[in-house]
Amino acid sequence: MADASTRPPARRRLLVSGLLLGAGVAGAVDEIVFHQLLHWHHFYDRASGAAGLVSDGLLHAGTFSAAVAGMALLADARRRGRFLPPLWWGALLTGAGAFQTWDGLVHHKVLRLHQVRYGVDLTGYDVAWVLPGVLLLVAGVALLLRVRRVPAA
Repeated sequence: MADASTRPPARRRLLVSGLLLGAGVAGAVDEIVFHQLLHWHHFYDRASGAAGLVSDGLLHAGTFSAAVAGMALLADARRRGRFLPPLWWGALLTGAGAFQTWDGLVHHKVLRLHQVRYGVDLTGYDVAWVLPGVLLLVAGVALLLRVRRVPAA
């Protein structure tokens, strides 16, 4: 059992909870909708179909683990009576927006691991993919900046 000097402060644990759950949920929605239901792409499309399926499995394991860890930290914060909804929602939005923006810019454009779709003009898809992520990210950061001024309980 960690003593009070080695435990992360309650606000930081709640922040990490929201970031992990936000990124985990955004990644899971991406994988379920675009990888599995629509079959638009795999996480890694630059190899055989088997490599794409393995990469999707690894993405699923990562997003699921992040979501579970985020929920565990959230449950702990609520159990301790340290839940601050605006902080957690700001972190959740930031985590989801960061995942979506990172995926759209870094995975799609810089690393070219995959594209949103293939055989179509990507401009509209890229905007429709990145813009919601940026909006979530901005909203989350704005909420976090606003709640930062609230004194710790």
